[in-house]
Amino acid sequence: MIERPGIVTMRGAPLTLVGPEIAVGQKAPDFSVVTNDMEPVTLASYAGNVLALVSVPSLDTPVCAVETRRFNAEAAKLGADVRILTISMDLPFAQKRWCGAMGIDKVQTLSDHREASFGQNYGVLLKELRLLARAVFVVDRMGLVTYAEIVREVGDEPVYADVLAALAKASA
Repeated sequence: MIERPGIVTMRGAPLTLVGPEIAVGQKAPDFSVVTNDMEPVTLASYAGNVLALVSVPSLDTPVCAVETRRFNAEAAKLGADVRILTISMDLPFAQKRWCGAMGIDKVQTLSDHREASFGQNYGVLLKELRLLARAVFVVDRMGLVTYAEIVREVGDEPVYADVLAALAKASA
């Protein structure tokens, strides 16, 4: 598996990403994750939708919580065929509990804890921590990546305006 050291940092310390770099214009890689009810889903489960694939280290951390709540609020303003999927290594039971406590009802949280399939296929698996780096990939209805952002410092938030503009363009 490809290793890419120093692409992201945590509190300034470099970390290693496992997996390939995903570029705008390429076909979105498949993945296998589970829903909060332990049902397996893949990229094909969302065929025909515009997707924001948002990876976070853990929902139970302050920055991830802020980010997920922000995307939940934004998702309410998007079209019915636009889906925001937040993927972490958190267990599905923890994700379900957290979403219920936070009122998250527009973003779907998915767990990559079994295989790290999303993390490895999208190049966002943090080797040292076995968590996912903070990143956002927008995938259009044809399955092409139209936006890719890996946030350099794990404790920083993505550029929301850029993500929302990419979603609007992909769903137009």
